[in-house]
Amino acid sequence: MDEARALAAFGALSQETRLRIVRLLVEAGPGGLPAGAIGAAMDGASSSRMSFHLSHLEQAGLVASRREGRSILYSAVYPTLSGLVAFLMRDCCQGHPEVCAPAIAALSCACEPNENPHA
Repeated sequence: MDEARALAAFGALSQETRLRIVRLLVEAGPGGLPAGAIGAAMDGASSSRMSFHLSHLEQAGLVASRREGRSILYSAVYPTLSGLVAFLMRDCCQGHPEVCAPAIAALSCACEPNENPHA
């Protein structure tokens, strides 16, 4: 990720509602959520307000939308989010891995794979 894209992403995330939306979509997983569910999770925000914020996040490359029937689903763009973290941590350590250890530990996925996908 280059500096211009990182700045656009950080700019989009620097607003409380947009940061909450991204965190919600990360938690939702790759399937994403319908716009209405996102609005409901944002204290019942109006559709015009959600459209504004989701558009801003989409322009920054942090979320993507897709149509399924009559619904528009939004999901986090994990490669962009990973790229943003990598951009911040790229020059970490300077030969001292203990400096980056807490950040790396925080990024470790705590998810356990579902052994029975039909459960």
